[in-house]
Amino acid sequence: MSAITVSETEALNAVFSALSDPTRRAMLARLSQGEASVNELAAPFKMSLPAVSKHIKVLEKAGLLTKTINAQQRPCKIDGLQLKQAVDWIDQFSIKIATKKIAAKAVNTLDRAKNKPKKQAKAPKPVKEAIKSQETTDDHDIQQQIGFDF
Repeated sequence: MSAITVSETEALNAVFSALSDPTRRAMLARLSQGEASVNELAAPFKMSLPAVSKHIKVLEKAGLLTKTINAQQRPCKIDGLQLKQAVDWIDQFSIKIATKKIAAKAVNTLDRAKNKPKKQAKAPKPVKEAIKSQETTDDHDIQQQIGFDF
């Protein structure tokens, strides 16, 4: 893991703080579909435009959205750079967790293999019994071949 600077830490804090509010997450979800005006972002919520503007300012300060100037309109659009950095930061832990899970599975598999009862091999027939069985079979085969029964 590389060391992160104070400004990177502050940026991550701002992103996670902005994402902690469900209204702002919903706004980002809407912006993931394309640009939207403040009124369009405000439409699904029962709050005043000044309250919506405060949410937008938090997202803007965190670097999660930008306002573009288009004549007299200022549509908002998502800015994925800070979001990607937050995802990358989270991913470093996901990789460590996945690695630990894989290692734990391997250890469990080895433990089960060690504790698994071994299959009992069939005890061999005593030599005399095996020879007698073979002789009987041989005699019977010979009798059938020559068509003679003893």
